[in-house]
Amino acid sequence: MPHYQRVGSVPPKRHTQFRKPDGSLYQEELVSTEGFSNNYSLVYHSHPPTIATKYHEAFSVAPPVVEVEHCRPRAFMGYKHAPTEDYLKGRKPLMVNNDCEITVCAPTKSMTDYFYKNSSADECIFIHEGEGIFKSVYGELEFKYGDYIMVPRGTIYQLHFNSENNRLLIVESFGPYEFPKRYLSRYGQLMEHSPYYERDIIAPSNLKTHDEKGEFLVYIKKNQMMYPTTYMYHPFGAIGWDGCHYPYIFSIHNFEPITGRLHMPPPIHQTWDGKDFVICSFVPRKYDYHPLSIPAPYHHANVDSDEVLYYVAGDFMSRNHVEKGMFSLHPIGIPHGPHPGAIERSLGKEQTDELAVMIDTFRPLKLTQYALDIEWTEYAYSWVH
Repeated sequence: MPHYQRVGSVPPKRHTQFRKPDGSLYQEELVSTEGFSNNYSLVYHSHPPTIATKYHEAFSVAPPVVEVEHCRPRAFMGYKHAPTEDYLKGRKPLMVNNDCEITVCAPTKSMTDYFYKNSSADECIFIHEGEGIFKSVYGELEFKYGDYIMVPRGTIYQLHFNSENNRLLIVESFGPYEFPKRYLSRYGQLMEHSPYYERDIIAPSNLKTHDEKGEFLVYIKKNQMMYPTTYMYHPFGAIGWDGCHYPYIFSIHNFEPITGRLHMPPPIHQTWDGKDFVICSFVPRKYDYHPLSIPAPYHHANVDSDEVLYYVAGDFMSRNHVEKGMFSLHPIGIPHGPHPGAIERSLGKEQTDELAVMIDTFRPLKLTQYALDIEWTEYAYSWVH
């Protein structure tokens, strides 16, 4: 999906000899998608990326699903999820189906003594609080509040935080993340009507070649199992790479809203296509400007999608009670809409300062015990008053 990048040193021709100063060969690795039929990158390692010295005992990381069927509005207070030191142990999936997992994480420590790779899903890591550096074989990405870190499956990485105060929303996609096709030319360029542009996409830089031998522990997630594996050489031992498969950052603050005279539907906020789900970005914007417009959203019947809204910041005119880090879930089968009084309050308003991430899935979401532990159970009755 991203455009071609070239970082560090690569040979003039692919699949040809590329030698170190001592005369030995760099090790070429093709990182491909959909077999050999879609985007790929070529990575040139100091040492073979294949030498594992120990395969440790695997363990399950399957989400603890407790509710498969449900049909009422739900809300979950994400900031009630307690911080944990470790990034992997702190990842708590709240809502899952066969296409995606929606997870919260509040790590207080950086990943310094291990690495992580998700071999089954692309990851979208939204930075709600915190800043630091995302490190991988492709180089470094400096992240901050409001950034989406897009991590293609198979990428070994570390997150290094600048402080202990970090809040992350992670959406794993079991299919690739793609730019919506309506934003793209037939050659893949983002079009003029797209709410973002290639300049907004931040690719890795500051490539550091770790030509180190030792014991390097990588946790590999595959099909709800974790496989700890020790490698002989540092995973970030590349001298260079090029191609179209790499992690990148897009900031929600660089999403340019599309507005109209009358209330516009949620697809105008779409940021990515996932596998049978979408991610949208709600950002500060002007309200509708027809003289009789109703800025508050109309009632909507959820005929074929579950709608999840993650509240990041600002005031939401359609809700009477919103907290930072709160999730609302409006499932397939019942309508949802503005809270009592919200429509009248919105009349005459010219703009909103709301900031939110929306995930619409086209298959029902199952709830885990982690979600029920932080549920606001009275939310389903909040339209009564």
